[in-house]
Amino acid sequence: MPHSSRALIALAAVALTLLGPWTACKASEVSLLVSVADQKMVLWQDGLEMARFPISTSRFGLGDRLGSYATPLGTLQVAEKIGSSVREGTVFKERRPTREVLPPNAPGRDPIVTRIIWLRGLESQNQNSYKRYIYIHGTPEERLLGKPVSWGCIRMASKDVVRVFEAIDVGARVEILNKPLKTVLKEHAGDRFAQLLRG
Repeated sequence: MPHSSRALIALAAVALTLLGPWTACKASEVSLLVSVADQKMVLWQDGLEMARFPISTSRFGLGDRLGSYATPLGTLQVAEKIGSSVREGTVFKERRPTREVLPPNAPGRDPIVTRIIWLRGLESQNQNSYKRYIYIHGTPEERLLGKPVSWGCIRMASKDVVRVFEAIDVGARVEILNKPLKTVLKEHAGDRFAQLLRG
């Protein structure tokens, strides 16, 4: 991580400590930052990076047009969480778990597995996301993570999507940006620090 980004994140951490009495009464804010440029996702909590994961966005590019199979950009939120109690690798069909369980990189298969985090767009540029069934979900094709190979959704390794599923709530914000991750992190660390100073 570049020195400037580390400095901003460290400054935000100091602010969180010093402003403890202001922030203690506020619910912990957990969100997701997705860099399409780097095919990475960051789990972001109270202005700090908690974890980083490889992902896959669409092979058909970016956008939100109906029937496009593209990944939407902008600010979205978690609308629904599906599959909380199923085994890792469980195959879903029409958002319902089946009895089939696939290991990572099972040959010749490309279903939705493990967990479904259904997204709803909050902006005009992503307003079709919910009815387009744009999810964050597990994939058996873990060897392809880090490349844009999906049909519009955001794919993750099963163990990673379980961690994200458990960390976030319905209503959590998801930012999908076509920027390098270092730029995304720098902007969000700066935004969070400014919010803390404003109270």
